Amino acid sequence: MTGASTGIGDRVTELQRLWKKIYNLPDTVPTDGSQWDHLFADGEGFTIGEMEASVLLSPGHTLSSVTYVIGNAAFVHDTVFMPDSGTARADFPGGDARQLWRSIQCILQLPSETRLFTGHDYRPNGRTACWESTVALQKANNLHLKNSDEAKFVKFRSERDRSLPMPVLILPALQVNLAGGRLPAPETDGRRYLKIPLNAFPHASWGNLELRAITARYRNRR
Repeated sequence: MTGASTGIGDRVTELQRLWKKIYNLPDTVPTDGSQWDHLFADGEGFTIGEMEASVLLSPGHTLSSVTYVIGNAAFVHDTVFMPDSGTARADFPGGDARQLWRSIQCILQLPSETRLFTGHDYRPNGRTACWESTVALQKANNLHLKNSDEAKFVKFRSERDRSLPMPVLILPALQVNLAGGRLPAPETDGRRYLKIPLNAFPHASWGNLELRAITARYRNRR
């Protein structure tokens, strides 16, 4: 909308190829990241005005997640949340709990005063919304990281993820995300369509919940 240049981590192409198969999208849908103006490599530097920034590959929640480190701040997307909410799930296609643990450890190697900005806040117990912590606070207080190691974390994260429901509307939304925010191209009737791959994840606890949620919403609106 603004005409600003857009960028994303260069492993988004792997995510595009993975989900293109799941959605059975046509060959005309590109999976080369061309929907963005620039694909950032792990460790690549760039500037925002006079501010120096760098890219830190942070897979786990997805295989292409990145952290943007800008000055004394790091934008950590879905890796760690506020300390009282813990860490991101790792059970979506391309996610991996072991990779998530290792990505978080890389983030926590930043200076202790580094400000960490998260992508979501679940406001446990109804507290006021928050979005900023520090490396020091995460090390001391994160519910999923305290007194843990890689093996314990992977076991905990895997068990917890099996109990989590599917986020509402994730399957329609991902088609737009993977196209850099663009809706699908119009089809022969001039309409645009978002696809729902039914029963695509039969072994995941959340695999068929999207259909149930859509059905329930339709039922409630009749």
